[in-house]
Amino acid sequence: MRVIGLTTALCALLLAQTVSAQGWTEYVNKVDRFSVPAPGEPTTMTITWDSEYGAKFPGRVYRWEQAANRYSITVVDFSDAEKIHAAIKHEAYVGGVGYWVIDIAASVAHAARLYRSKAGVVVTYDAFHYVNLITGHMLQLTNPDATRSYVAIYLHENRLYVLDATVARGQPPPL
Repeated sequence: MRVIGLTTALCALLLAQTVSAQGWTEYVNKVDRFSVPAPGEPTTMTITWDSEYGAKFPGRVYRWEQAANRYSITVVDFSDAEKIHAAIKHEAYVGGVGYWVIDIAASVAHAARLYRSKAGVVVTYDAFHYVNLITGHMLQLTNPDATRSYVAIYLHENRLYVLDATVARGQPPPL
């Protein structure tokens, strides 16, 4: 029994050293409320996310590159959705409010559609997914340049999270 425990501990130590040697650490972002294993610190870009219903929401994209592989997390903040939608004064809003709620609810499907509609992309996996009971969607795509993209999209606490790992041709899928 002790041998199994010792072997498990040694394997964990060796794996941790391998991950450290590759420069991967746990990246924690308290502003956008996520943590992921990542190859170092990301570059960050502020964006405006165009929603399915014509609203523009603030967001950020966190990017990492490691050799030919690219990783990103896009975080869209829907905290001010009601106010942003009220400012649109879209003719569909006549007679009531509520499109802001629908826009948030539709955001996962909208993000998935944006990936599916990219020119030359072949979808090889497309399904509902969840992590810790947080519902979302998962896609696997073959891109025109033969890279493969593994995309996970989740909506949690008024934030849309789009995780994209794109690996070079012939590379194994990301963990």
